[in-house]
Amino acid sequence: MTELRALRDAFAMIGEDPAAVLAPDTAHLIAHGHQLISSRSIPGVRLDTRSEEDCIKVRLDIDPGVNIEKPIHLCFGLFERFGTQNVDLVLTLGAGARATVWSHCLFTLPQAARHAMTARIELGPDAELRSNETHYHGLSGLIEVIPHATVRVGPRARYMADFVLVQGRVGTLDIDYAVAVEAEGVVELTSKVYGHGSDRIRIREAVSLDGAGARGLVKTRVAVEDDASAEIVGATYGNAPGARGHVDCMEIVRGRATARAVPEVSVSHPDAKVTHEAAIGSVDARQLETLMARGLAPDDAVDRIILGMLRQP
Repeated sequence: MTELRALRDAFAMIGEDPAAVLAPDTAHLIAHGHQLISSRSIPGVRLDTRSEEDCIKVRLDIDPGVNIEKPIHLCFGLFERFGTQNVDLVLTLGAGARATVWSHCLFTLPQAARHAMTARIELGPDAELRSNETHYHGLSGLIEVIPHATVRVGPRARYMADFVLVQGRVGTLDIDYAVAVEAEGVVELTSKVYGHGSDRIRIREAVSLDGAGARGLVKTRVAVEDDASAEIVGATYGNAPGARGHVDCMEIVRGRATARAVPEVSVSHPDAKVTHEAAIGSVDARQLETLMARGLAPDDAVDRIILGMLRQP
């Protein structure tokens, strides 16, 4: 199959092992544009997919009480010069279920493309979901990525989500996540993005701590250079007794790039507490001097510092 061969080649180019994705004991979904290439369910994981002319519709259900040891792989990509991919995802974890979802978004080959995802995610009581979404782009700068999601974290459930886009040009990025957390639930949202050229980055992540003892962390690390721009909105709302939230935003700016951080924090219950910190500036001068003293050129030293920040847990 031509598309599957293209996917294998794309994985090899970014240093990933396609055999891990296609292993017979691993649930996965692979889609090229709006064409479904491969899909597999396993015991405890049901993947229902439908390919339509203008959308890939995915329903992923994880049974109550199961612990899925190997990551579930969702692979989306375009392997032509121009294209559009729309994804409609519904993901549910039953009570006490545990799983990790790795989303690989491969756009190294298109010259111009648009990838939009609308997701609805529901975690039952005591469930735990780790979501890792990594994008791989080429150098055209004409890729548009629009991931929007609404998430509900049930009582005592845990939701940890990482979004990474540090390879290739960003193009245009518009992230919008809204997460509601019930009693004693925990959410951690982390985004890491590196913009170049004329890239445009907009990230809005909002956490509503609606249950007693709910916890939330919104952590953003963004670097922009050349004429790129970034606007980061990290929002947390403490609406219940004992709720605790924190917004942590750091942006590094080089050249003519611009960055803006807008922390939104509010508390509607006297026993809730929400804090924030935001930092925008250049790379640390002492780190830069240390690397240059070891023989690195200034630009190489700056890149190493930025990538080090973006790769930190």
